[in-house]
Amino acid sequence: MSFYEEHILPHLIGAACGAKPITKQREKVVPAAEGRVLEIGMGAGPNLRFYDPSKVTHLWGLEPSLGMRRKARKAVEASPVAVEFIDLPGEEIPLEDNSVDTVVLTYTLCTIPGAVEAVKGMRRVLKPGGKLLFSEHGAAPDESVARWQRRIEPIWKPIGGGCHLTRNIPDLIRQGGFEIEQMDMMYLPNTPRPMGFNYWGSAV
Repeated sequence: MSFYEEHILPHLIGAACGAKPITKQREKVVPAAEGRVLEIGMGAGPNLRFYDPSKVTHLWGLEPSLGMRRKARKAVEASPVAVEFIDLPGEEIPLEDNSVDTVVLTYTLCTIPGAVEAVKGMRRVLKPGGKLLFSEHGAAPDESVARWQRRIEPIWKPIGGGCHLTRNIPDLIRQGGFEIEQMDMMYLPNTPRPMGFNYWGSAV
């Protein structure tokens, strides 16, 4: 990875993903995780404080960026649950079939190049009856906002580590083999609308 990706981008992502509106979204989904948990794109560990140690028996944190894993050290040390890092991309989950009870996916699907392939991998490792908990930003339903998303995205992607603004998150989850059982949507407050349309919920 480049100097920017390893030393500058982690700080920019950490600041953006630690914003108050996004933190509130994390708090809505992460505490529902239970059993053996796989978090995709753990980043600097902003979800760690929201895991319930009485419900989580093991936590894998998949994070391919060395810079982000370095930045996660303090969060990992303070985590209520132990973390086992996996330093591979989201399309390469080195876990056995049917070995995970919960997959947690927060503000990550926008950056994974092979998004559908990655979601299929999440489905493969989930046990029957397991859940995918997600909170992601993506394509807005209002054409005026969507138009700005399409305009901004080519400039935004290299700055934001490959972040897409126009991905239809529910479609990607369904294409990966999941059925969405519950989902809410809204524009996050105090967030630019092209970056702030949020989907969150669970899928099986």
